[in-house]
Amino acid sequence: MAAELSLILGGVRSGKSAFAERLAKRLTQPTLYLATALGTDSEMVERIRRHRASRPRHWVTLEEPLDLARRLDVALTVVDPPGVVLIDSLDIWLGNILHRHKKEAPQTAESLTLSAIDQLMAVCRRSPSAFFLVSSEVGHSLVPTYPLGRRFQDLLGEVNQKVAAAASHVYLVVAGIPVELKGLAAL
Repeated sequence: MAAELSLILGGVRSGKSAFAERLAKRLTQPTLYLATALGTDSEMVERIRRHRASRPRHWVTLEEPLDLARRLDVALTVVDPPGVVLIDSLDIWLGNILHRHKKEAPQTAESLTLSAIDQLMAVCRRSPSAFFLVSSEVGHSLVPTYPLGRRFQDLLGEVNQKVAAAASHVYLVVAGIPVELKGLAAL
């Protein structure tokens, strides 16, 4: 069982990644940062650059846009596995999966996504590491006007609920202020 599993939710530019990084740094253990973003355009390349610059240089970074469970499982089987794993972010990862399977039936993409999150959670459960998973909260968003956007929103809501149910701590970050939704008093 994971030593700790925390879900950090928030809107775009809410400060959720910075808060997750602060939580991870407090544990002062070797840290693995698993990044899910792809530099598909100049704006995203700049976002990735800013995120890289914000991380301590001694953290190990793996970039994996799709196969989080397999990549994490391999990373945790090294001689000295990390004591802390920060995954940023589940929403970008989900978008990558949906984009890859956008021409398939919606049920296929949904099944693949839910299977992938189950695999990721199984890897987390087998590890004694502390996990910090970052994701966007979609419950306060407008309903998109296009089908792929609605599929994304619905699936991310379901993914967030699965992770929150398994988490020992759940935080919502609004305007840089973290609010603890589940767990002990905030650190």
